Amino acid sequence: MARGAFGRSDVEVDLLVRGMRSGIAVVGFGYIGTVIGAVLADRGWPVTGIDVRQSVVDDINQGRTSVAEPGLGELVAYNVRIGRLRATTDFGAIADNDFVIVNVGTPLGPDYEPIVDDIKAAAQALGEHLQPGHVVILKSTVPPDTTETLVRPILEEVSGLRAGVDFGLAFCPERLAEGQAIHELTSIPVVVGAVDERSARACATLWRHALGVDSVIVEDPRTAEMVKLADNLWVDLNVALANELAKICDRLDMDALQVIEAANTMPKGGNPVNILRPSMGVGGYCLTKDPWFVNHLGESVGLELSIPRTSRTVNDTMPEYTYGLLTQLLADRGKAIETSKIAVLGIAFKNNTGDCRLTPTKYVLELLEKSGCLISVHDPWVSDDEAQSVTTVPLTPDIDSAVKDADALVVLAGHREFHHVPLAHLAGLATGGCVFLDGRNSFDPAAVNAAGFVYKGIGR
Repeated sequence: MARGAFGRSDVEVDLLVRGMRSGIAVVGFGYIGTVIGAVLADRGWPVTGIDVRQSVVDDINQGRTSVAEPGLGELVAYNVRIGRLRATTDFGAIADNDFVIVNVGTPLGPDYEPIVDDIKAAAQALGEHLQPGHVVILKSTVPPDTTETLVRPILEEVSGLRAGVDFGLAFCPERLAEGQAIHELTSIPVVVGAVDERSARACATLWRHALGVDSVIVEDPRTAEMVKLADNLWVDLNVALANELAKICDRLDMDALQVIEAANTMPKGGNPVNILRPSMGVGGYCLTKDPWFVNHLGESVGLELSIPRTSRTVNDTMPEYTYGLLTQLLADRGKAIETSKIAVLGIAFKNNTGDCRLTPTKYVLELLEKSGCLISVHDPWVSDDEAQSVTTVPLTPDIDSAVKDADALVVLAGHREFHHVPLAHLAGLATGGCVFLDGRNSFDPAAVNAAGFVYKGIGR
């Protein structure tokens, strides 16, 4: 390969990146890897995805992806067709690329400890093909010190090269929200924590030209690793605050969303208060996992932290709380849940995605199934195979069949498709006085009631 991006002068790196003279290898073509790879390819870079799963590689090379992110399928298809995006199981492909971005997963073990086996395996395979001049960027969510005490020693031992001397090494946390990932990748600043200044500058140059975003350079990789955990802990705790406000507003018969919107006009610390919205639960890979990362980290240094456990505990109560709201709503209409037909709309963990990883909707559906009620489930974003990870009830392919004769509509994911169907049409299909439980607070209560439903939101 060419001399690479690391070790050149800043001017040379700038010219190299501007000219896209080499390419970018993306190791791990799961959710984040596919988004990053497709976006970089669409912005002109030759991108090679490296993944040990042959089925993933085959899909990409045929212009397909199973990742249900809005707009991603089109990006993959187009860039594979014009030859800017390809995939392989061969780590030797990194030789043709100056930058290597690592995005492999870090699941939690039984005691909420992070499992870093995939990171180790990726570092081992990467080290076997590492050459002077490479810049390696780790984006997997990992505990602090992973880059320098786990990844760096493996890379150096296997390759015989030294980080910060022969090759660049940095940690740049992934901070994307599903459903908006493509937009956020090209708009949110990238945090860079590198083993040396040259690695940091090379990364900043890459992100500036490749994605059009600024870099926030922090002192070292361990600081950058902590930034990602801090971001997600804040989100989880903020949602827990919103959920507890919703619970008390339900008891006091007031609208939590009005309370939150008004509260958010208060300036504090240079920015307005920013309480997020309550919901029937928190799901997905990051928010359900990263607070436990932080809690485990605290235990490892002799600290008993309260906030991670509190946010997780509060948010984990919401599926059962939502089920309780539904039983009460039906009881108020003189109906028992076990003799009712419940139409569930949306089972993904987030609106306008098909991702069911760790979705809280699974626990609502488990409670519904145990009750013995008649259940229909419709989600236009979720495949039949994916739905089996959430419920034993087969998906109903169209919304009309799902809603017909229902005593309750339960919206667990507020997909845009549901808003395109006239509410009066749905009310005409359901039983008279059908209850409408809006688990995502994504509908206008007045409009739902006007259509003939009995509306209830979380905290509304």
